[in-house]
Amino acid sequence: MPSQYKIHYRFRFHNGETIEIPLLLDEDTLTLLPLSGHAPPAWTETALHQCKGCPLDPGTHSHCPIAVHLSWIVEIFHDHNSYDEVSVEVIDGRRSYLKETSLQDGLGSLVGIIMASGGCPVLEPLRPMVRFHLPFASLEETEFRMVSMYLVAQYIRLKRGGHPDWSLDGLQAIYDRVQAVNKYFADRIRSASRSDAGVNAIVILDCFARAVPFAIRTMMRDYEKYFDSYS
Repeated sequence: MPSQYKIHYRFRFHNGETIEIPLLLDEDTLTLLPLSGHAPPAWTETALHQCKGCPLDPGTHSHCPIAVHLSWIVEIFHDHNSYDEVSVEVIDGRRSYLKETSLQDGLGSLVGIIMASGGCPVLEPLRPMVRFHLPFASLEETEFRMVSMYLVAQYIRLKRGGHPDWSLDGLQAIYDRVQAVNKYFADRIRSASRSDAGVNAIVILDCFARAVPFAIRTMMRDYEKYFDSYS
């Protein structure tokens, strides 16, 4: 059995209801492990609302891997509204995080992990972010983590004999593909969910995906002064 990395989400509603969401990942690959005994519903079929440019062939991949992972989340929260106030606690192997927020904000953090680690080949470049997951990150924190991850990837590419992209142009291309997945996936969730919370969680992720590329250049200029000691 592969070693596992666990991220545990706990949603506490003001009426006393508590919902526990344990995520188990293969620690070596950061791939989200499937939920045992869960039969995927029809709306998770790959051919239904398949993302434009998706490389998965419905003939050999009958179900969208991210949709399968998210289907039980959609079912759990189907009677809740996006604006419901909750206390969200996130526990991993190193520390815990706690935030009083809306359900859609808490789900946005949870869905972000599933989207990056759930087996979508388009979103695979985001997977290293899961190992250094920062729940409820601000736009500035997300920018810094994303740029840092991308530059580490370029260093690894250089060490392996490849040609690194120090211009960050490839990062823009990654986020263009992320936005496309978010759009089609919101349609998929909308067709399946009786609640708006899941759809709004995708919308929050898409807002970040749209904002990050435009903000990166500004961030690099604003933060440059912090790195004077490296000059």
